[in-house]
Amino acid sequence: MIQPSGTYDPGTIVAWDFDGVINRNIVNGRFIWADTFEIDIGHSLNDFTEIIFRKGFDEVITGKVDLRDRIEDWARSVNYTKGADALLSYWFKNDALPDADVTMAMDTLSSRGVRQIIVTNNEARRAAFIEREMGFGNRVEHVFASGRMGVRKPDPAFFKHVTDTLEAEPKQMLLLDDCPKNVPAAVRCGWRAFHFTDYTRNQLRSVLGLEPQN
Repeated sequence: MIQPSGTYDPGTIVAWDFDGVINRNIVNGRFIWADTFEIDIGHSLNDFTEIIFRKGFDEVITGKVDLRDRIEDWARSVNYTKGADALLSYWFKNDALPDADVTMAMDTLSSRGVRQIIVTNNEARRAAFIEREMGFGNRVEHVFASGRMGVRKPDPAFFKHVTDTLEAEPKQMLLLDDCPKNVPAAVRCGWRAFHFTDYTRNQLRSVLGLEPQN
């Protein structure tokens, strides 16, 4: 984890993780979008997660399997008559919970001309939802999503793909991520990184150089 500093390097490119950082949708390791799943959908959450995740989710996250196909399997098995698209819409909308403090920091950085990107382990359909329906495609320079790239964090190839695409040096990159595996992986690739948690979130503005210097 990089330490908060009153001095901010203007050449830094801020790389935001999405879920758990920009999107405050995880509480005590639980994705809270599903809290009312059984009431809203009328089917067992356990059955849903068993079918969606039983074959491993990495192949979905890295774009080898379409998430919609997994949901179609579930819909057929439980006779969910509204179909996969309705469930995807429900899932994505209920999982859209932007963190006001983080988005305010993003807006401040944008006003100062700081380059920002999103680096997320998300499949292509949700990445598109994040860009379009949630509007983050207009708030950052690029959304790097594992489902489009075919590789996920913390694989070094993920970080290399980002810097190669941006034509940037690793030392320019600052990752803000809630996953403890991703932070040291980024550092090993030459990035700077900050482990964003409920305990460190109060340091965010200082890490980004947004606190006034003494």
